[in-house]
Amino acid sequence: MSYTIQVRMKKLGKQRANSLAPVPFILESRPQTTRDLITALTALGVKDYNARKDEGQLLPYLTREEIAGQAERGKIAFGLRNGEDADESAAIQNAIQCFEDGIYRIFAGETELTALNDEIPQANDIVFTFIRLTMLSGW
Repeated sequence: MSYTIQVRMKKLGKQRANSLAPVPFILESRPQTTRDLITALTALGVKDYNARKDEGQLLPYLTREEIAGQAERGKIAFGLRNGEDADESAAIQNAIQCFEDGIYRIFAGETELTALNDEIPQANDIVFTFIRLTMLSGW
């Protein structure tokens, strides 16, 4: 049985209004703790990355809107990623370490999740917000 959550990602500084809209993610099961949430979202991200890393167009191009949106995030790329698959285990370990080091914070609705063992509130309409607190992290 799958479980859908809504996630909003923010970073300190200027934001475009449409970049703050929640994005649905379909997880294999409902996360019970902060660690479960980080693990599930990271695993999903790695699977998605590995599935699309070799995709691309023969003659790639970017529209003005894509360039503007990517410039807002600080990196402009065609999306072509050749090479090794991402390591799910290493990515999960890194995501957990970044959370413990305070590189990002997670909120379940208005409640901040401050520890890996914090229980996730069981309401169905919660929007999870990830806030990047340093300019040196990767998204």
